[in-house]
Amino acid sequence: MFSSPEEVFEKEKRYLMPTYKRPRIVIKGGKGAIVRDFFGNEYIDCVGGIAVNAVGYCHPEVVKAIKEQAEKLMHVSNLYYTEPQVKLAEKLSELSGMDKVFFCNSGAESIEAALKLARKVTGKHEFIAAEGSFHGRTLGSLSVTFGTKFRSAFEPLLLKGVKFVRYNDAEAIRKVLDEDTAAVILEPIQGESGVRVPSEGYVKAVREICTEENVLLILDEIQTGFGRTGRWFGKDHDGVEPDIMTVAKAMGAGFPIGAMLAKEGIEFESGEHASTFGGNPLACATALASIRVIEGEKLVERSRELGEYFMEEVRGENGLESSPQVKEIRGKGLMIGIELTQPCSELVEKALERRILINCTADKVIRLVPPLVIRKEELDKVISVLYEIIK
Repeated sequence: MFSSPEEVFEKEKRYLMPTYKRPRIVIKGGKGAIVRDFFGNEYIDCVGGIAVNAVGYCHPEVVKAIKEQAEKLMHVSNLYYTEPQVKLAEKLSELSGMDKVFFCNSGAESIEAALKLARKVTGKHEFIAAEGSFHGRTLGSLSVTFGTKFRSAFEPLLLKGVKFVRYNDAEAIRKVLDEDTAAVILEPIQGESGVRVPSEGYVKAVREICTEENVLLILDEIQTGFGRTGRWFGKDHDGVEPDIMTVAKAMGAGFPIGAMLAKEGIEFESGEHASTFGGNPLACATALASIRVIEGEKLVERSRELGEYFMEEVRGENGLESSPQVKEIRGKGLMIGIELTQPCSELVEKALERRILINCTADKVIRLVPPLVIRKEELDKVISVLYEIIK
């Protein structure tokens, strides 16, 4: 192993492409909502692998499931049946209300599958996406991702005819629909653009428009799924059923897995799409364990309760939201955004010095997506540090 953090930094610079800007800290381990650095210093993690580590680090039930499955079967071709894959597909259908599942390895792959399927079943080629959207960095998913900072270096992108409309404005979608629109793709809550929460009823209104106009609705639940917003999925706040839904992140508790879910009759046939590693036994066994923990420890309810507690603590006349540096605090469950009046990258460093990990997105928004197992006293410490560094 490495003898010092400096050796890690040096090797990283030599051998890795610089796709991430990282603080000078080497994470060596973690438990619950706490991670430890090279020297054993502990930090409360409010980044959570970017909404991945919902059940926390090294949850014993997840670790046990990985060990047991690894000793039996890690991978076999999708040319054959495996029990964990079928069990997970059944469980996802039960939780989501969807009918069919396609497994892959990441969120971006699930978006690619959704776009491809929408084209296949409709015979149409155009998509409508929202301003502020983020759906992935592959050329297909990037085509429905908004923002020149993500797109400009790679244009022209693969999909032509993508129309971007204002988020939280259902009628804006109706105005640009035409005979070649295959689907509308939305995040129930926009994550990368700063935890932008739409008005109540927005997603439901979009669903109604899509139904009226015979257009598919794709909901990107990659970040909002598995209890993050205080419901199993973001769509559940409005009681909406999409035609196609994408999930990843928290489903695997840190193990790479993604899935595209769809309604009956909206599906690929044999040979139309595939994934070598998608739905392998190890990934599926891990995801099943993660879901068992979320259910058994009532983490969906916990996310809702702790999210409400956080908002009570920071809002009001004397709350953090009253600070002149704070423009707005918004979110649902433990998906929280604190929008500032100035860039927040410096505050990320200040929080790090106080042993709190936070993330700055959309330049001016502190995004908090901690493990759902975070303890109340840990959340209180986070709130205290936020008051200190912002006010």
